[in-house]
Amino acid sequence: MSSPSRHCRAFKAFTDHDNYVGLDAWTTIAINVTEYNDQGFFDTAANRFTAPVAGTYLFGASLLYKVNNTTASRMRARMLLNGSSVIKGTLGEVSGAHQSLATALTLTTLVPLSAGNTVELQGYFREDDGYFAADHTTFWGVKVG
Repeated sequence: MSSPSRHCRAFKAFTDHDNYVGLDAWTTIAINVTEYNDQGFFDTAANRFTAPVAGTYLFGASLLYKVNNTTASRMRARMLLNGSSVIKGTLGEVSGAHQSLATALTLTTLVPLSAGNTVELQGYFREDDGYFAADHTTFWGVKVG
Protein backbone atom coordinates (compact mmCIF):
# COMPACT_ATOMS: atom_id res chain seq x y z
CA MET A 1 0.00 0.00 0.00
CA SER A 2 1.43 3.39 -0.93
CA SER A 3 1.61 6.33 1.45
CA PRO A 4 -1.07 9.06 1.15
CA SER A 5 1.54 11.82 0.84
CA ARG A 6 2.91 10.25 -2.33
CA HIS A 7 -0.39 10.99 -4.04
CA CYS A 8 -1.26 14.29 -2.32
CA ARG A 9 -0.58 16.96 -5.01
CA ALA A 10 -0.97 20.07 -2.89
CA PHE A 11 0.66 23.49 -2.53
CA LYS A 12 0.33 26.70 -0.57
CA ALA A 13 2.30 29.75 -1.68
CA PHE A 14 2.45 33.49 -1.08
CA THR A 15 4.17 36.64 -2.28
CA ASP A 16 7.07 37.98 -0.24
CA HIS A 17 6.78 41.51 -1.60
CA ASP A 18 4.00 44.04 -2.29
CA ASN A 19 2.84 43.48 -5.87
CA TYR A 20 2.07 46.78 -7.61
CA VAL A 21 -0.78 46.57 -10.12
CA GLY A 22 -1.61 49.53 -12.35
CA LEU A 23 -5.06 50.80 -13.15
CA ASP A 24 -7.23 48.64 -15.44
CA ALA A 25 -4.54 46.00 -16.12
CA TRP A 26 -4.98 42.31 -15.30
CA THR A 27 -1.63 41.26 -13.82
CA THR A 28 -0.33 37.86 -12.71
CA ILE A 29 0.52 38.08 -9.02
CA ALA A 30 4.12 37.10 -8.22
CA ILE A 31 3.38 34.20 -5.91
CA ASN A 32 7.02 33.41 -5.33
CA VAL A 33 7.43 31.59 -2.00
CA THR A 34 5.99 28.19 -1.13
CA GLU A 35 5.02 27.18 2.39
CA TYR A 36 4.12 23.73 1.13
CA ASN A 37 4.79 22.34 -2.32
CA ASP A 38 4.21 18.59 -2.38
CA GLN A 39 6.15 17.14 -5.28
CA GLY A 40 7.12 20.63 -6.54
CA PHE A 41 4.25 21.27 -8.96
CA PHE A 42 3.92 24.97 -8.06
CA ASP A 43 6.54 26.95 -10.01
CA THR A 44 7.57 30.09 -8.09
CA ALA A 45 9.53 31.45 -11.09
CA ALA A 46 6.48 31.23 -13.38
CA ASN A 47 3.98 31.95 -10.55
CA ARG A 48 1.72 29.06 -11.52
CA PHE A 49 0.65 25.52 -10.74
CA THR A 50 1.01 22.76 -13.34
CA ALA A 51 -1.24 19.73 -12.94
CA PRO A 52 0.92 16.61 -12.78
CA VAL A 53 -2.02 14.29 -13.51
CA ALA A 54 -5.60 14.63 -14.70
CA GLY A 55 -8.20 15.07 -11.97
CA THR A 56 -10.36 17.47 -10.01
CA TYR A 57 -8.49 20.17 -8.11
CA LEU A 58 -9.60 22.57 -5.39
CA PHE A 59 -7.99 26.03 -5.55
CA GLY A 60 -8.19 29.03 -3.29
CA ALA A 61 -6.65 32.45 -2.95
CA SER A 62 -6.71 35.39 -0.61
CA LEU A 63 -5.58 38.80 -1.85
CA LEU A 64 -4.90 41.57 0.67
CA TYR A 65 -5.19 45.19 -0.46
CA LYS A 66 -2.46 47.74 0.25
CA VAL A 67 -2.95 51.41 -0.61
CA ASN A 68 -0.75 53.23 -3.10
CA ASN A 69 -2.30 56.70 -3.56
CA THR A 70 -5.85 56.56 -2.23
CA THR A 71 -8.29 54.00 -0.89
CA ALA A 72 -10.55 54.65 -3.90
CA SER A 73 -9.14 51.49 -5.51
CA ARG A 74 -11.49 48.60 -6.21
CA MET A 75 -9.70 45.27 -6.41
CA ARG A 76 -10.61 42.30 -8.54
CA ALA A 77 -9.12 38.84 -8.87
CA ARG A 78 -9.41 35.76 -11.04
CA MET A 79 -7.68 32.50 -11.79
CA LEU A 80 -6.62 31.63 -15.32
CA LEU A 81 -6.45 28.23 -16.96
CA ASN A 82 -3.46 27.84 -19.29
CA GLY A 83 -2.79 31.58 -19.22
CA SER A 84 -5.90 32.61 -21.12
CA SER A 85 -9.28 31.27 -19.93
CA VAL A 86 -10.91 32.55 -16.75
CA ILE A 87 -11.82 29.59 -14.55
CA LYS A 88 -15.55 29.71 -13.84
CA GLY A 89 -16.33 30.82 -10.31
CA THR A 90 -13.07 32.70 -9.77
CA LEU A 91 -13.91 36.20 -10.97
CA GLY A 92 -14.54 38.46 -7.97
CA GLU A 93 -14.40 42.07 -6.80
CA VAL A 94 -14.58 44.05 -3.59
CA SER A 95 -16.62 47.04 -4.75
CA GLY A 96 -17.02 48.80 -1.40
CA ALA A 97 -14.59 51.08 0.38
CA HIS A 98 -11.12 49.63 0.90
CA GLN A 99 -8.93 49.85 3.99
CA SER A 100 -5.20 49.29 3.54
CA LEU A 101 -3.98 45.97 4.96
CA ALA A 102 -7.52 45.04 6.06
CA THR A 103 -9.62 44.59 2.90
CA ALA A 104 -9.28 41.12 1.41
CA LEU A 105 -10.79 39.22 -1.48
CA THR A 106 -11.01 35.44 -1.38
CA LEU A 107 -11.65 32.95 -4.17
CA THR A 108 -12.36 29.21 -4.01
CA THR A 109 -13.32 26.79 -6.78
CA LEU A 110 -13.16 23.22 -8.04
CA VAL A 111 -11.90 22.63 -11.56
CA PRO A 112 -11.20 19.53 -13.65
CA LEU A 113 -7.69 19.63 -15.11
CA SER A 114 -5.79 17.56 -17.62
CA ALA A 115 -2.16 16.70 -16.98
CA GLY A 116 -0.06 19.72 -17.96
CA ASN A 117 -2.81 22.33 -17.48
CA THR A 118 -1.66 25.44 -15.61
CA VAL A 119 -3.45 27.70 -13.14
CA GLU A 120 -2.33 31.19 -12.13
CA LEU A 121 -3.71 34.01 -9.98
CA GLN A 122 -4.30 37.50 -11.37
CA GLY A 123 -5.26 40.81 -9.80
CA TYR A 124 -6.73 44.04 -11.16
CA PHE A 125 -7.59 47.51 -9.85
CA ARG A 126 -10.19 49.95 -11.10
CA GLU A 127 -10.70 53.55 -9.92
CA ASP A 128 -7.07 53.74 -8.71
CA ASP A 129 -3.95 51.56 -8.69
CA GLY A 130 -2.71 49.67 -5.66
CA TYR A 131 -0.77 46.76 -4.24
CA PHE A 132 -1.49 43.18 -3.34
CA ALA A 133 0.23 42.94 0.04
CA ALA A 134 3.28 40.86 0.87
CA ASP A 135 2.99 37.81 3.11
CA HIS A 136 -0.83 37.77 3.15
CA THR A 137 -1.62 37.40 -0.55
CA THR A 138 -1.77 33.62 -0.93
CA PHE A 139 -2.64 30.95 -3.46
CA TRP A 140 -3.21 27.26 -2.72
CA GLY A 141 -4.47 24.10 -4.33
CA VAL A 142 -4.95 20.36 -3.80
CA LYS A 143 -6.01 17.42 -5.95
CA VAL A 144 -9.30 16.06 -4.57
CA GLY A 145 -10.36 13.54 -7.17
